[in-house]
Amino acid sequence: MTSSLDPRSVLGRIVLILDAFEVEDHAVGLSELVRRTGLPKATVHRMCQDLVAARLLSLSSAGYSLGRGLFELGLRASVERALSEVAVPFMQDLYARTRETVHLGVLDGDEVVYVSKIGGHRQVSAPSRVGGRMPLYCTAIGRVLLAHCDAATVDRILSGRLIRRTARTIVGPGLLRAQLDRVLEAGVAFEYEESSAGVACIAAPILGSAGQPLAAISVTGSTSRFRPAEHVDPVRAAATGVASALARRPRLNPR
Repeated sequence: MTSSLDPRSVLGRIVLILDAFEVEDHAVGLSELVRRTGLPKATVHRMCQDLVAARLLSLSSAGYSLGRGLFELGLRASVERALSEVAVPFMQDLYARTRETVHLGVLDGDEVVYVSKIGGHRQVSAPSRVGGRMPLYCTAIGRVLLAHCDAATVDRILSGRLIRRTARTIVGPGLLRAQLDRVLEAGVAFEYEESSAGVACIAAPILGSAGQPLAAISVTGSTSRFRPAEHVDPVRAAATGVASALARRPRLNPR
């Protein structure tokens, strides 16, 4: 998560502290939080105490960790929660058909945020997790969202910094624009080892009544066994089913 808040403000410093925690962290000591945030030690200590009191952080002998209060607040994010409630039955059907990992993602700035994930015992080791983020340009689920964005957004992202994550990552703006054109024609996006080696993916958009991208659904598997092109129809059908269900819930289908 990134923030444009003023780090000199109270809220900006709180966000800076919370954003300092990484996925792999179990507990982070005060000195390490000071190093990661660049804030004065006294400021970090005082704010961490307040965050513990508010249950947004917890404190143990090993250090600070994100608190249960943050989890509870996350569950109150009504749009994402309702979106997941509508989409999960379609995701379950897709998983039952493919036996591969199914993702639900939404557009947030220049990234896709994964809001739901279903995978079995053999799920591929993909760089995704619920609440995690990935770039739009190198993931199938991100590219299918980007293809349905307005021209200004597409231009901004394609003219920005495009990092090569693997040997197969497409970073040329012209090639990416051609990819987006093909996504619009086919109704799906493919990825072959662009975000992570050994991973293949297919995604379809969940569109609103005005054609805006509300979310996207994808199936991800190992390149050793998964053939995305064989699953075009079920992925598109799942996305269309979610879109139809959302259309009956106007608050989730903004114009």
